Amino acid sequence: MADLAGANLEHAVFLKLGSYGTGGSSEDLVTNSIPLKVTSISISTSKTIPSLEVPFSGALSGESVTAALDLGMASKSISLNGFILEDTITKKWAEDGAPTGAKTYTAIELAQMIHSSVDSTGLQTYQAINELVFLYDSKVDNNGDQRTSTQVIPFTYASRGNRKERDNRGAVLASTFPTNQFSTGMKGFVRSFNTTIDSETIDISFDLQFEVAQVFPSGNIATTIADAIS
Repeated sequence: MADLAGANLEHAVFLKLGSYGTGGSSEDLVTNSIPLKVTSISISTSKTIPSLEVPFSGALSGESVTAALDLGMASKSISLNGFILEDTITKKWAEDGAPTGAKTYTAIELAQMIHSSVDSTGLQTYQAINELVFLYDSKVDNNGDQRTSTQVIPFTYASRGNRKERDNRGAVLASTFPTNQFSTGMKGFVRSFNTTIDSETIDISFDLQFEVAQVFPSGNIATTIADAIS
């Protein structure tokens, strides 16, 4: 899934940690992120609209009518299937003297890292996964113009145009449409992560479900409190 135009990437799917972007890592897709080898992706968007069948509507018109109230609610989830092999991860910690540079992890070490991340909360920014990046080729830019060359961008639920413009006409607080591979992906949390360790293979198969959401709490609140107490 990493055969993307001009991207020169070994992976097309990444899990970003809460610490991604610290120390200038927002322009490399490597530091404080976990690349995944994914074989299939399933995207589910379910709109929540309260509806009510209108009594006697069919008696008057010969056709029944259902009234619905669109309150702007929907659930969004992404399911991933793939496998884990020995791979290189680059982590950058805040402490002075912490190890730096890329490190090679075994398949089970990577699986353990992700399981541990799912078990943490948003307060543990160096553990918690809070963003999913799924890259794909795009031929139309954020303004609705044809690109001169194919650009790789992450999948999001944003629409093209500034607020109140293009597809965002009527959207007062519109999200920014991705412009390149380093743009923000989908924020949320990992709902479930399942792995199968087979003695006859060197890889570990997995399935992961990611839910798009605004997660609270998050950040370094706990660390700040602990530092203040100490």
